[in-house]
Amino acid sequence: MRLGRIAYINCYPVYRAIDRGAVTVPAELVTGTPAELNELLVAGELDVSVISAVEYARHADLLRLLPQIGITSDGPVKSVALFSRRPVGQLDGRTVLLSDSSRTAVALLELLCRDAWTIRPHFAQARAEAGDLDALARLPHDAVLVIGDAALVLAARQAYPHRYDLGSEWKRRTGLPFVFAVWAARREADPTAVRRLHAALLASRAWGLAHLPALAAEAHAATGVPLADCLAYFEGLDYAFTERHQAGLVAFFRKLAAHGLAPAASLRYLQVA
Repeated sequence: MRLGRIAYINCYPVYRAIDRGAVTVPAELVTGTPAELNELLVAGELDVSVISAVEYARHADLLRLLPQIGITSDGPVKSVALFSRRPVGQLDGRTVLLSDSSRTAVALLELLCRDAWTIRPHFAQARAEAGDLDALARLPHDAVLVIGDAALVLAARQAYPHRYDLGSEWKRRTGLPFVFAVWAARREADPTAVRRLHAALLASRAWGLAHLPALAAEAHAATGVPLADCLAYFEGLDYAFTERHQAGLVAFFRKLAAHGLAPAASLRYLQVA
């Protein structure tokens, strides 16, 4: 079995117990950006992986969701944000750079621009990982969508006068949590092997949530983001996938389908009982 994991610190609470040997996972770990893992899972190069919610919607016929686990927020997410040099209402027709590492964040931003802010910016793709931020600043733009560690680093720099947290914007308008990523298995993957892997992920998450201060210290060392901010970041993420999260995901899928941004998708679960 091959299991995909995101390199960002937001996955520390799910994978750090595996890294430390506290939980044994019956799979080979493959690390990448969200966009890279999306492509590998859809191509059949991975058996199970965390995957952007919007890419699950686009490939639901190939995949089955693993229950009880996700990368979610019920309000501010902190690591998915639009950084802008002007108020968002003034971005109509302006250049907005989009991180090429996330499909879900891009789709959510497009929805907010259409439904909430009623603006039509000029979108352009750009690399926006933590190591790209200096080069990114030199590109002509009025705003930039940044995710993951890079968003935390950019927020700490206070380089932009306006910052819009996409988790907060979604919650304000729907009253629901937002699901940024889910874990899914290929439909043809061996069910018994996937169940074992799913159980290991849940055990690793339980360990991680019980050791958030230690993980925050590791995240601070890895990113330079202040320790208190790293801890607050972890505490603001859910890593859950309850009925409320499912309702938020269905609402997101419906809005995407209404705008033609993704096909209608149903929540198809791997049976683990």
